[in-house]
Amino acid sequence: MAHSFTQEYFQIPVVTRAYTTACVLTTAAVQLELITPFQLYFNPDLIIRRYQIWRLITNFLFFGSLGFSFLFNIVFLYRYCRMLEEGCFRGRTADFVVMFLFGGVLMTLFGLFSNLFFLGQAFTIMLVYVWSRRNPFVRMNFFGLLNFQAPFLPWVLMGFSLLLGNSIVVDLLGIGVGHIYYFLEDVFPNQPGGRKLLTTPELLRAIFDRPEEPDYRPVPEQQVGDWQPDQEGEEEPDQ
Repeated sequence: MAHSFTQEYFQIPVVTRAYTTACVLTTAAVQLELITPFQLYFNPDLIIRRYQIWRLITNFLFFGSLGFSFLFNIVFLYRYCRMLEEGCFRGRTADFVVMFLFGGVLMTLFGLFSNLFFLGQAFTIMLVYVWSRRNPFVRMNFFGLLNFQAPFLPWVLMGFSLLLGNSIVVDLLGIGVGHIYYFLEDVFPNQPGGRKLLTTPELLRAIFDRPEEPDYRPVPEQQVGDWQPDQEGEEEPDQ
């Protein structure tokens, strides 16, 4: 049993595995009262004046105390991060890391001018947004209530946050940063006179990108998670 779990765990792509594990361990540490959220949240004053640099990272790792909100966010994070890494970023781990860095830096800059203390949810929405724009014809089913095309998913999640009484600023931030990345990577380079503006340093390629094994068989995007075909024969994921 333990061996099977370990084997399955290490089959998760490296970026998804590292980020999801860090989020789970951070939440566990807070639950066990080893640390408190006050040591994790984004605070520019403490970062600059007290050199608490770790806050630049830890504010992306905490989704709140163990409960529905945490489980909802961690499932979406794992699912769409893995689908991106095994889909359009397969064999391009360094490019995926650049996307992480780009999103994290932009959100941090926005955080300097806002009262947002934790940016993990916005980061998850960014991942969902990029996946949804790159899979525009996938049909979605949200809790059996709504049927829609994938590009509407980030907006449906924002509406869900609104129904729960949460602020939609975080969702809008994730959508905004996701759209900027999508525009720079997928839209602008294909425009007349356009070019690719985001470049991946060779150092990151040397660290993360390795030749695939001959027998490597990634999980196709439509098989990651719980997918069911709809009546029209297209693939439809259950959220």
